[in-house]
Amino acid sequence: MARNEPVAELDARFSSENATPTPWAEARRLLEDAEVYWLSTVRLDGRPHVTTLLSVWRDGALYFCTGPGEQKARNLVRNQHCILTTGRNTLDEGLDLVVEGDAVRVTDETQLHGLADAWGAKYGPDWRFEVRDGAFVQGEIPDGALVYEVVPTTAFGFAKGDEFSQTRWRF
Repeated sequence: MARNEPVAELDARFSSENATPTPWAEARRLLEDAEVYWLSTVRLDGRPHVTTLLSVWRDGALYFCTGPGEQKARNLVRNQHCILTTGRNTLDEGLDLVVEGDAVRVTDETQLHGLADAWGAKYGPDWRFEVRDGAFVQGEIPDGALVYEVVPTTAFGFAKGDEFSQTRWRF
């Protein structure tokens, strides 16, 4: 399901003098094309937990998967708020993105089949999943990987290069 385009706001405090807001279409393209993302969740004792993972942008949301016993999955049982980030590990070029939202488990078999196809198309045959019992299954994860959807509530873009800018998108 396609979602509405967000409202873009430039934060002049953190932007070059002549900077303009980064268009959402540019940010969305980067979310679609990025290969590596960082997920931040909150542990039971309030400490942050950050881990790298793969993700797919589809129909206005980011999707990721994890084993049910992994720390991120245990954290999300208690607190669905999370942040996904991606971008460039350089100072003078690129666009870094921060996406805030709630991670909601996906169990609909039709949706999971479409996501499994998207994972395989994006990451290749090593990341081709079957769907069983509301989860992704594969040789190394026979018990299944839980799939989560994060619909952005707010996102930030940090453009770097000749001009620096900070754009906030409100959904």
